[in-house]
Amino acid sequence: MNIVVRKHIPQYLYILLIVFPLVTVSCRHHVPERVKFKEKLQVDKIKAQALLKSIQGIKYTEVRRTFDNGLSFSRVGYQLVPEWQISFPSTDSVNIYSPKKKRFMNTPVVFDHDSVYNVAWAWLKLKYIKKDSMQFMVLHVHDNIIQEEKTHVFMTFYTNDYIKNVLHTEPSKVWRPSRKDTAYIKAKIALADKVIDSAFAGTEPAVLTPKTPLITVKKEVTPDNDVDGGMGFDDYLSPTYDITIHKAYTDFYYSYSAFVDEKGNITFRKAITASYPEFKKAADDAMKGITDSYLKLYLNTTPGKTLGIPHKSIIILNVTGVKKN
Repeated sequence: MNIVVRKHIPQYLYILLIVFPLVTVSCRHHVPERVKFKEKLQVDKIKAQALLKSIQGIKYTEVRRTFDNGLSFSRVGYQLVPEWQISFPSTDSVNIYSPKKKRFMNTPVVFDHDSVYNVAWAWLKLKYIKKDSMQFMVLHVHDNIIQEEKTHVFMTFYTNDYIKNVLHTEPSKVWRPSRKDTAYIKAKIALADKVIDSAFAGTEPAVLTPKTPLITVKKEVTPDNDVDGGMGFDDYLSPTYDITIHKAYTDFYYSYSAFVDEKGNITFRKAITASYPEFKKAADDAMKGITDSYLKLYLNTTPGKTLGIPHKSIIILNVTGVKKN
């Protein structure tokens, strides 16, 4: 007689056998987000280091810098100019050329996350990297938060080897305005001729040259490392001239903006300093009179230009009159 022996497993063991695997799987699905983020960050960091290692020592020159719309000009006339020359000697540093210091400087490269790098103290997102080129998007970061609503700027680089052996030119000669840029500027110039307040800054500001010792002109220039927050492009976006008229009809000081048209004619635009309503007309008339008499008589004026084309622009004048003895 064969006897079958049944092993009876207690009920609570059945429950553990069923529940434990479910709990294990469930816990993995509920790993805290910060843990997942750290794991992904570690993987991304390894990939970023491998990527930088793959281009280590290759020299790049920036050939194009544009806004989201593909233009290098803003509506007020500000021009994005490609000026970076870079190479990565290691995975945590970059050699970058400083136009002001006229030499290469070694600065840090820090990977942050998701193709975002801090390169030479600028926040950049790598958009693509190919055999002979790469592109970064400039990020606006405030309090460690990327400001997505800001206008984006894109920086495109070619390798120096590609520029020399494929394009057969020099890095300094690669950049030139696109047809789109040229068409945009010509359209703005045509509009400024028709609508007076459509005047825009020329990348080459107007030049005011004295014709007589009775007037002196000094154009304000933003110094390097300006502690007041001035930038080099302010010099052409808001060109400002300090003018002194000697032997004037009386002592005076006025600060105002003026138009300079494509032929170099100066006309009063509006006062910069506020005045009481009852004095506004008299002050405006005085500034118009100074512009139409002293400035037109005593100055040779060359109009502002963009892409070498003269056009109407706005300048700021601080005019001091010194009464004749």
